[in-house]
Amino acid sequence: MEWKLDGSPDAPPWRSVYKVMIGSIVPRPIGWVSTVDEQGQANLAPFSFFNAVCPNPPHVLFCPMTRGTDLATKDTLANIRATGEFVVNIVTERLALAMNITATELPAGVDEFEAAGLKKMPSAAVRPPRVAESPVHFECRLAQIIDLGNPGEAGSGHVVIGRVVHLHVDESVLFDGDKIDLARLQPIGRLAGSAYTRVTDLFEMVRPPSQIATARPKLPE
Repeated sequence: MEWKLDGSPDAPPWRSVYKVMIGSIVPRPIGWVSTVDEQGQANLAPFSFFNAVCPNPPHVLFCPMTRGTDLATKDTLANIRATGEFVVNIVTERLALAMNITATELPAGVDEFEAAGLKKMPSAAVRPPRVAESPVHFECRLAQIIDLGNPGEAGSGHVVIGRVVHLHVDESVLFDGDKIDLARLQPIGRLAGSAYTRVTDLFEMVRPPSQIATARPKLPE
């Protein structure tokens, strides 16, 4: 199969492209994003188009998409545009059912924390609360939103990049001070359809040594 994706009339529908993307770009980490609106109403939603950007300074990103059902995006995007803040909470296996409840399309103003039976925990540097039951939280201030595709068109997207201003990691999932124990964290990943995966079947490979000679920059005297 080959598809020419140049926007021509004979290009495949976006839903078909979406199915190939979510079936082949796997497993995907899940960013459980908490926000508040201008009145302080909390919102919580999961996004599997989510990843790290860089550690210095630390940034993360996630990508809310325009839904095909009602040509809307989740309240998450509107809240971030209004307040410039959000928290990414990491989803563990024991939080999977609660996360799935917050994935439901609910009316604006409904508190997903309450709907899923989750506790709110105050953040240290931003207004949106954290998911108390999650062991890892990235408190973020908005760095940039990149709008992709035609506004309001089904399948179009938005890249939300956040500068991490405060990081919380529960001591129970740490070892050697700054390393995450996956067996204790028990994160889950997103696949296609209704499928998820655990991080349990691991293998290791040592990266070959660099073949590029590096020179340290000369420091001023």
